[in-house]
Amino acid sequence: MWTSPMELKCLLMWLLFGFIKGNKREGCPDPPRIEFADVTAEMYVPGTKMYYVCDSDYDRKSGHHPGIQCNSGQQGAFWDYSGFECIDKNTLLSTGPTAELHFKQKPESEAQSPAPQKQENFSEFDQKDFCGPPKTVPHASIRVKKPYYTGQMLHFKCQSGYDKRPPTSGTSTCENVNGNITWTPLDMRCTNTWPPQTVEPGLTHPSLSSSVTLPVTAICFVLLVILAVFV
Repeated sequence: MWTSPMELKCLLMWLLFGFIKGNKREGCPDPPRIEFADVTAEMYVPGTKMYYVCDSDYDRKSGHHPGIQCNSGQQGAFWDYSGFECIDKNTLLSTGPTAELHFKQKPESEAQSPAPQKQENFSEFDQKDFCGPPKTVPHASIRVKKPYYTGQMLHFKCQSGYDKRPPTSGTSTCENVNGNITWTPLDMRCTNTWPPQTVEPGLTHPSLSSSVTLPVTAICFVLLVILAVFV
């Protein structure tokens, strides 16, 4: 059976579209929220975006972009860095006038651009083309720019002091189940009291018993005194 070149092109485009659609990651709803629990991740799905935030006494260096993204390549997933640095605010204030004076004295000299940031490949952490933990930046924390994508696994662990009730840790994964994107159930509760105080049927709570007994005793004593006076 003879096939025209146009039909072959259409067939190839259809196969390519189906391949891309089948491998496309879909956004997830907000993950489960457990009060008094820390949430971490060891692997990140390609497409995940994160960004750095400088500490309170530091500012982002001019021209540096805080965002990074997990991309997939032929040799595995990797974080795409654009270069980011946090500088002490006091240093910026003290070096600002000096830098301006230096520029006026030597206008012909141009400021050197920072060396291009090398893309780091965390292939040793990869599992099924996932990115490992991103690199740390001095004086900065890193946060996830939602949404997460299907296949993402999150680890939950109760904070210290709120780990009295087991289980104190668990995992939840974002999955696509028959077209419904959801997080797997997480059966844990972080609390600082366990087991709860209960009162058995027919028994009076000690504090309640004492609070009732004292007023009754006082009333009886007063009545006895009154009777003794008038008799």
